Amino acid sequence: MTVESSLVRAREGDGQAFRELTEPYRRELQLHCYRILGSVQDAEDMVQETLLAAWRGLAGFQERASVRSWLYRIATNRCLNALRDSGRRPSPSPSRASGPPGAPPAAPEPTRRSEPIWLEPYPDALLADLPDAGPGPEARYETRESVALAFSAGLQRLPPRQRAVLVLRDVLGFRAAEVAELIDSSEVSVNSALQRARAALDVELPRRDRDRAPLPGSARERELVGRFVEAFENSDVDRIVELLTDDAWLTMPPEPLEYQGRTAIAEFYRFYRSHGWGARTARLVPTRANGQPAFGYYVRDAACPIMRATGLVVLTLRDDGISAVTRFGDTGLLPLFGLPRTLRD
Repeated sequence: MTVESSLVRAREGDGQAFRELTEPYRRELQLHCYRILGSVQDAEDMVQETLLAAWRGLAGFQERASVRSWLYRIATNRCLNALRDSGRRPSPSPSRASGPPGAPPAAPEPTRRSEPIWLEPYPDALLADLPDAGPGPEARYETRESVALAFSAGLQRLPPRQRAVLVLRDVLGFRAAEVAELIDSSEVSVNSALQRARAALDVELPRRDRDRAPLPGSARERELVGRFVEAFENSDVDRIVELLTDDAWLTMPPEPLEYQGRTAIAEFYRFYRSHGWGARTARLVPTRANGQPAFGYYVRDAACPIMRATGLVVLTLRDDGISAVTRFGDTGLLPLFGLPRTLRD
């Protein structure tokens, strides 16, 4: 069945024909919306809105661009409209750090206090469903790099319009003229926004580590991950710190407190241990997020023989060690990774 015949049938009200037109792009649209919004759940909502808007607007689709470009136009503008709603999410308190259950709010002084960012990890299971479509000729980032957690966090620190322009140009490879058409702007404005976005992202990501990271599933990755899990589940701070690179970061989005370096991270983990994190009180269940090793994080319930989920931990690796530990405290994300909310102790 050709695109032209499916389009004709869809315009006549054939829902199956519409799905034939749009389903091949669903997963890549979801990842596109995730990059702009930083949330898997919000991204799925935007895809639903995009497809509904496309169905209602089929009569106005003039075929000057491909169906794919038309869907990206709708999705991008829906995401930008959503980001303009400043009341979409509450701001976290800047005075608290993510500690163990029941811990007091006074955590060790962080290396820096950043602006809170709203970011969720992206399940690798969704990446596996992406169609085999390479980026356009203008792309500057490889797929592996453009889904990495550090890149996603850097995007969330950009203003929404710059975020969208950078994703469309440098990740997807649309040309400047195409991006201008997609967001109802001029090429001059697009190029200006792109320059500012690149400069800001270079500050957030001054060094690309894609060639320094062990390959997924490699012996080196398995070694680092296995040693981290063993040390963490035994609350062995010294062994955790041995695995870190000199410039490693510990972050807990959306909390604004960030710890860098072995000394600062060790101090935080010792604080954590002094408030209930003991040997065999925590369990890490493996999964993958943003192309990186990740874990469901479970803590033993003192009142019954189960372990309760407290969030998700994502590791960023280099050949010389673990360069970032990122903890997300939203247990609502666990079903996206096929993880339960409780485990038998």
